[in-house]
Amino acid sequence: MIRKQVGDKYAKTYHMPPEVTYDWVKKDSIGAAPIWCSVDLRDGNQALIDPMALEDKLEFFKLLVEIGFKEIEVGFPASSDTEYNFIRALIERDMIPEDVTIQVLTQAREHIIRKTFEAVKGAPHAVVHLYNSTSVEQREQVFKKDKEAIKELAVDGARLLKKMAEETEGNFTFEYSPESFSQTEPEYALEVCNAVLEVWQPSPERKAIINLPTTVQVAMPHVFACQVEYMHKHLKYRENVVLSVHPHNDRGCGVSDAEFGILAGADRVEGTLFGNGERTGNVDIVTVAVNMMCHGVDSGLDFSHIMKIREAYEHFTGMKVHERVPYAGDLVFTAFSGSHQDAISKGMTWRKEGKSGNRWDVPYLPIDPGDVGREYESDVIRINSVSGKGGVAFVLKQQFGFSLPAAMKEEVGYLVKGVSDRRHQELHPAEIYEIFEENYITPRSIFRIPECHFRQEKGIQAEVSIEQGGDRRVIKAGGNGRLDAVSNAIKTYFGISYQLSFYEEHAISKGSSSKAAAYVAVMCDGKYYWGVGVDEDIIKASIAALAVAANKLAAEQHITSGREERIVEIISYIKNDYKNVTLDELSETFHLSKPYLSKYIKEKAGMTFQEAVRKERMKKARTLLRETGYTVETVAAEVGYENVEHFNRLFKKSYGMTPMQYRKG
Repeated sequence: MIRKQVGDKYAKTYHMPPEVTYDWVKKDSIGAAPIWCSVDLRDGNQALIDPMALEDKLEFFKLLVEIGFKEIEVGFPASSDTEYNFIRALIERDMIPEDVTIQVLTQAREHIIRKTFEAVKGAPHAVVHLYNSTSVEQREQVFKKDKEAIKELAVDGARLLKKMAEETEGNFTFEYSPESFSQTEPEYALEVCNAVLEVWQPSPERKAIINLPTTVQVAMPHVFACQVEYMHKHLKYRENVVLSVHPHNDRGCGVSDAEFGILAGADRVEGTLFGNGERTGNVDIVTVAVNMMCHGVDSGLDFSHIMKIREAYEHFTGMKVHERVPYAGDLVFTAFSGSHQDAISKGMTWRKEGKSGNRWDVPYLPIDPGDVGREYESDVIRINSVSGKGGVAFVLKQQFGFSLPAAMKEEVGYLVKGVSDRRHQELHPAEIYEIFEENYITPRSIFRIPECHFRQEKGIQAEVSIEQGGDRRVIKAGGNGRLDAVSNAIKTYFGISYQLSFYEEHAISKGSSSKAAAYVAVMCDGKYYWGVGVDEDIIKASIAALAVAANKLAAEQHITSGREERIVEIISYIKNDYKNVTLDELSETFHLSKPYLSKYIKEKAGMTFQEAVRKERMKKARTLLRETGYTVETVAAEVGYENVEHFNRLFKKSYGMTPMQYRKG
């Protein structure tokens, strides 16, 4: 029944140009790289479940510069304080190289345009990107305006951009996008773009950018090419216009749209690393750029260390790159078929014998994996001193069922590579597992946790048995969950400070299907300490992994024993009653004078009583800000502060940011 209704419900929503030409079809390849504009920090960032914090965005900007992007869209400054502050940070910290242009987005609305120019004031060079939607659907349903009114919005915005640029310190280029171009009549899009260009009057010295976005991809790529070619041939001031495309990937044709768009006359491509972006994403610039390399065209972008770029991307965005993504996926250079392996092996031998000259022509490998920093061997993934972390992870997963977290792969890879280097030999799978087990599952330890007992009360309360040198102590601690409670017990016992920064689990897919693996990382002073636990009970596996990680940290800090039982009990008491505890109460409970108690806490815990209380209050405040919708005033009251201003000052002193900044970040 549904199939019969398809023809009635759905129809083409694109529009062919009034004059259709196919000059672009006559070209069989792209001869030169376009201008690249990364929109990772705007289009990509706004599509994330958790948008990037300020410092992460700054580091991502550095990465894009290192790759070679000369134009980078850095945000929509009028949309939020975070966006605005990021752009100001780039400018005020002098982070923009002379040859790099930042780009900012603005709607065709006066107050937004004015805010945008405030954000880019003093930038060495900035593209101000103006847009308004022009499609039939947007005109009729959203704006309820006719064509003339929509065009006037664009023209008014263009006029204000020109005025503000004259009044604002900086060097500015103008860009205009008829948003939803893909669903706009091309002749009308042309009319609007030409009206904007009449305002800007672009010249050879001050070119303008006209950007054609497939805001929603609704047609086959050849249709988009015809639309682009029509614009290319009929735009006013064409010699002074940089024609740009901004493909999305709704139909899975983002790369085709970009490549066909270049053939059709586009000078510039806006996209993201690995196709991040709204819905199915923007065009993947990595794929388009390396595709050019396959045809002998220098893209101008450096993807020679593509896995490091991928790792950074995954860290900053929280997104994962699929195993089959071109050039960067874990498996794209791996041959599992015996016939494929044989062909690759013979092809590599052919090259080594010099029969191909400088030309790359190995079967099943469209490019040399080494040119993008990949390190796979010819027939199977084999591990030696020059192998990559992907290979080690692959062996551990395929042979033993361990799916290493992405953040852990590099450390494990370098560890295994180091052993191979010292032995001067290839490592077999069993040897790789032995190294992994000895370093992450059953390493030498300072302490062990033989048992834990939990109860539900104000979160989770735990009684953790810590065994060391034949002695066993039971430490009581609370937390947001079981692992957090155990972690707090370890911290209290040893007097160490760290952040429980990573947790992941999965069923082991090899051997016993009843067992699970847990991965835990703790972070101290910017360094990660990893542990792995294996057990039929996932809670026990998690605790075992945490114990390994904490043992590594304790060993590195030369901590060989726990703190005195009395100070552990005092700190535990403060942790459990941080909101109301007083020195008088502690003095009475532990039968110690206040002067002696103060001195004792300072000596054994390395902080005063007030500092210990404040530390616990701030930790609880951080949790409430992250996990609840409470107002800052409510959070302050929940952790024992009646004066919210006082709470704000203490929070900023502890974490370098206000409670609201922490919540937004």
